[in-house]
Formats: sequence, structure tokens, C-alpha cells
Amino acid sequence: MTSKQRDIKAFAFKTKAMLLGMEQKVHSAKKRELMYWYLASRGVPKSLHCLCLKLAEEYTVNAMARSHLPPPEHVSRLADTSFHHVVLLTDNVLAASVVISSTVENAANPENMVFHIVTDKKTYTPMHAWFAINSLKSAAVEVKGLHQYDWSEEVNVGVKQMLEIHRLIWSHSYNNLKEEDFDYEGENKNCLEALSPSCLSLMNHLRIYIPELFPDLDKIVFLDDDVVVQHDIASLWKLDLNGKVVGAVVDSWCGDNCCPGRKYEDYLNFSHPIISSNLDQDHCAWLSGMNVFDLEAWRRTNITTSYHKWLKLNLNSGLTLWQPGVLPPTLLAFEGHVHPIDPLWHVAGLGYRSSSAHGEILEAAAVLHFTGPAKPWLEIGSPEARSLWNRHVNFSNSFIRKCRILGVGG
Repeated sequence: MTSKQRDIKAFAFKTKAMLLGMEQKVHSAKKRELMYWYLASRGVPKSLHCLCLKLAEEYTVNAMARSHLPPPEHVSRLADTSFHHVVLLTDNVLAASVVISSTVENAANPENMVFHIVTDKKTYTPMHAWFAINSLKSAAVEVKGLHQYDWSEEVNVGVKQMLEIHRLIWSHSYNNLKEEDFDYEGENKNCLEALSPSCLSLMNHLRIYIPELFPDLDKIVFLDDDVVVQHDIASLWKLDLNGKVVGAVVDSWCGDNCCPGRKYEDYLNFSHPIISSNLDQDHCAWLSGMNVFDLEAWRRTNITTSYHKWLKLNLNSGLTLWQPGVLPPTLLAFEGHVHPIDPLWHVAGLGYRSSSAHGEILEAAAVLHFTGPAKPWLEIGSPEARSLWNRHVNFSNSFIRKCRILGVGG
């Protein structure tokens, strides 16, 4: 610059423009990388497809894979309320196997546990085959497909209406997307996560019908399929819910003014008077995915009816009361029916890029929940978080090896 006697001011302007251009390229690259990360979380790995196909084939050729679940000597446990009943609603065979194996491994008395897996028709065969071949010597496991339920016409109609309204909510949000919504940062990530295909999954929405699914049970622990159990959970069945329907983590281990998950404002539209006049936007949303349900108390309430009323109210309000998802209408229906439990029963958020839970908290938590896009069976997750889940995958299993399901660093 000195040798050619260029104007210093012009040089400064050019340098600033170059730096600004580089900054915009970096931001654009970061935006694309985050978006690709999000899109990768929406897929189902080829290895999981393979596992289902191999198990379905095994079901047709191997009589053991078709054997009765649970075995005849354990059938009476299915409706025996003296046992500890755990419910899973899932179409993911590998995830279900981790939930059950981790629960049994950490149970002081696994023989007292009964697992009820409810799955869809397409997954029933591989799910049944897995647990028939890899049977548990202590706990009882039941696998039941939705096609095996004989529901009343009222329930069938209710389920169909529920799914249709959730589909309309999802479509409304999708059709109103703006370009800035594709920036997977800050508040915009909530918008993208709300459009996950899981928001349309029957298996996710069916939890509102748990009392109808299990009419003979009085108290159950519900577990999502993206959790891993680290400690004995038997004392959950002894919790006094003080007449409430659900026991859930509401307060947090992270201190005052800190929610374990999100606040109501993250799920509900408080610019609408119907929402703002009924709820506090700063109220912590209770964590779903590891809950104790008192089914007798539930049956004495109008929670399921209230759930459907909120769905219809949203439909009549232009589908603007909340974002797509399982939790928003559930929060509304269960308002006033939640009993807070110790925060260390359930630590969530392990499916995000950065979790606020570390070290001692992760070790002390009874149940770790991979809420967020990065599920533990996906390679995009944190190696440290995935290792907590992978330790309960039987990598020596022949089906796991045939389908090349690999652990961290595998």
C-alpha cells in the first residue's frame, strides 16, 4: 500500500468489505451445517431397517421367534397389580431392547417387573421375534400390536379424530413456514423440531389412551423409547401422588428460575387470549417420557375428554393455539393433575448439541432421556452421551452384527 501510494481510506473500506464477506460465508456455512444436522436426525438408519427385516424373516422360519410372550407361567402377571408394570409405546425394536435391558440390569428385584410393549402392526412381528429369542429369565415381557386390541367404537372414533386434527395442525405450521424458520438456532429450532415426523406418529399420541390400553392396571410407569435407566426405579410405584394423576419432574436440579425442560411459552401461543387467560407463560412444563401414572385417579377425571376439547378448540381457533407436537395439548389436559417428583428421577435434553447436565448429575440421574433431534441410535449425537446408551446394546448379538449396528467409534 505504501509503495503504490494507495489511498488508506479506500484500503480500509476494501478490507472491511472483505471481512464482512468472510463473516457472511462463515454464518452461511454454519447455518447449512446446522440444517444438515437437523435433517440427518429425521432419518431412520439403514441398520435399523435391516434389523426389522432380519427379525421379520426369523419370525417366519423360527418357531422360537413365534413363541408366546410372556410364557404361559407368567401370563397371570399381566393383570396382577402387585407387580411393577412398565409401559412402552414404540415402533423401534433396538430402542425398546435398551430401555428394558437397562431397567432390568439396574433392578434390585427384576422378577417383580412386567413390561408392556405396544407397537404398530408393521413392527409387531420383528418386535415379538426379538423378545422371544432374547427372552428375560426374570422379568415378564408382553408385546402387543395395535391390531390386536378390540376397542369400542367411541375410542376408535376418538383416535381417528385426534390424528386428523394433529395432522391439520402440522400441515398448517408447515404451510406457514418462512425462510428464517430454517435457521436452526435460537427460537427457530423449536419451529423445526415441531415439524418432526414424530409429531404425526400414532405411537406418540396414543399415551392419552393409556387407561383404555390397560383397563386392568391401577398404577404404571411410562417410559419413552429414547431413555436409558441407570438406577433401580422400584420406589416409583411407592410414590404418593397425593391424589394427582401423573408424577413428573417439574422443578429442576439446575436451581431457581431454571426449568428442567422448557416453559409453557415454548409450546403454547400466549398471544392468543384463550391461552394467556388460562396459563402462566413462565411456568415450567413437566417432563414427559418418564412418568408415574395413577390410572385409577385418571379414570376418575375428565382428562382424556379435556384433551379432545382442547384439540377441537384449537381447530376452531384456526389451529393457532400451539405448535405441532404431543406435549402442548397434554399440558393443557393435565393442568392441575401433576405431582412434582425429585428432579434426579429424570434428566432430559441429551439429544441436543449441548446439554446442561454433566458429570455428577448424569451419574445420579435414575433415567436419562435423549430428548432432542440427536437420538442415541443416530451417529450425529454426542459420543459421550451415546456411550451411556450404547453400553446396554448387545453388540455380540447375531442380528446386531449382521446389520452392522455399531457403537461409538465402531
